[in-house]
Amino acid sequence: MLSPADCPDMPALRAQIDALDTELVQLLARRVGYIDRAVDIKKEAGLPASIPARVEEVIASVRATAVDGGLDPELVEALWRHLIDWSIAREARSIEFS
Repeated sequence: MLSPADCPDMPALRAQIDALDTELVQLLARRVGYIDRAVDIKKEAGLPASIPARVEEVIASVRATAVDGGLDPELVEALWRHLIDWSIAREARSIEFS
């Protein structure tokens, strides 16, 4: 993987971005695997799909990680809230239909 400064032209830069996009999608797919496992655990424990305190804990964590990494925490929070909402809806559907 080249650093941004080491990309000599747009095709090289785009190739690096495309590679990162692939990695991000793979990481999100791995995350979904954990979400699916959470469904089983929550069912066994009688927990709801949505646990607001946990949502806020995750948001605080990713915001801090964004700040540490020099990324806009507002952007990261918006992305994660969407991801979390999607995950909770997925869990709720699975819990409801079992």
